[in-house]
Amino acid sequence: MITSRSTIVLSNLILVSCVFAQTNYDETKIPKYTLPNPLVMNDGSKVTSVEQWRSRRAEIFAMFETHMFGKIRQRPNFMHIKVTDTDKKALGGKATRKQVSIFFAKDKQRPRIDILIYIPNSRKGPVPTFVGNNFSGNHATIHDKKVAVTDQWMRKAKDNKATESGRGKASGRWPFEKIIARGYACATVYCGDLEPDHKEGWKDGVRGFYLEKGKTKPGPVDWSCIGAWAWGMHRVMDYFETDDDIDHKRVAIMGHSRLGKTSLWGGASDERFALVISNNSGCGGAALSRRAFGETVKRINTSFPHWFCDNYKKFNDNEGAAPFDQHMLIALMAPRPVYVASAEKDRWADPHGEFLSAKGADPVYRLLGTEGLPAKKMPKIDKPVHGRIGYHIRTGKHDVTEYDWTNYMDFADKHFKR
Repeated sequence: MITSRSTIVLSNLILVSCVFAQTNYDETKIPKYTLPNPLVMNDGSKVTSVEQWRSRRAEIFAMFETHMFGKIRQRPNFMHIKVTDTDKKALGGKATRKQVSIFFAKDKQRPRIDILIYIPNSRKGPVPTFVGNNFSGNHATIHDKKVAVTDQWMRKAKDNKATESGRGKASGRWPFEKIIARGYACATVYCGDLEPDHKEGWKDGVRGFYLEKGKTKPGPVDWSCIGAWAWGMHRVMDYFETDDDIDHKRVAIMGHSRLGKTSLWGGASDERFALVISNNSGCGGAALSRRAFGETVKRINTSFPHWFCDNYKKFNDNEGAAPFDQHMLIALMAPRPVYVASAEKDRWADPHGEFLSAKGADPVYRLLGTEGLPAKKMPKIDKPVHGRIGYHIRTGKHDVTEYDWTNYMDFADKHFKR
């Protein structure tokens, strides 16, 4: 006898399977599309000056708020910062490790953000810093037994609880020692501190904590899960502004995959970030949605209905109706440096669509007097291009590698004038 619960699970599996069956990886089958012009105002007038761009930027930002990521929230009225750990002999004496907690409730341990930071001891004054969310807890980013194991909900863990066995399992994505050796600090936060990554996660995250009176769930234009993760990065910036070891004027926000979408929205919605990096962010991140190549808007909204606000579901199988596309998200960083990275085997994230999106933002950078993306066509594999917009497609699969980080640091060296 099939129970009602089993029927629901089976129906969901059939639905996802049907969506998967429609995945397109053929460039000849990409639908015809016209990209919205980031330099044309909603009233049809052309943008020809820096002053007009600021007005146009506000229009574009409002589109992404209303139709995709939800309304961004400002700094909360109450926020308490506590440095819980400082070790000046971390990484064999090469770095100072700090663990910092940011609390949002006066009388509760949660919600809070736990920040892990490594700062080079060779520094002279405040240092530029890379920061980003991680998937598996701060303890998973490094083999350092002094880093606290998160007590938050954890995907793919027994009873959804993180344990000591996960320590360092994601260290390949966070090469702290190499970053320190280049003279940068590096900080990370577990995205689950802000909201657990499942459709009911808002109840146990900051969205539930700050839910407006009278509401039983977030509305169609309220902030999304990705909006909550990005908001957390804004609060980390608030802390950086109080830390004399961090050069808060030279902070690069970096994210991979869904957290690459987060870094783009985090950088677009907080211009304090001096440099923004998208690593294999794909659909809903750097890749053009209108191409419907690999993961599509319908597919991502079906599998991860919490990542974006409910309004975004209007564009399922209807990408052309959106008043924006992802090149306009990248354009929101202008004139700040932005880097988009793809991987050869990561067809699901549409590497060509990511490049075209970066290229689509180029006219905005040119208008603002910077070089934009110095490539007329998609560069060859492992041949990066570093303008004000950077791009590379590397050998390999969906991941963050040492090659990626080397390019990000080279890019930061250029724009932070190191």
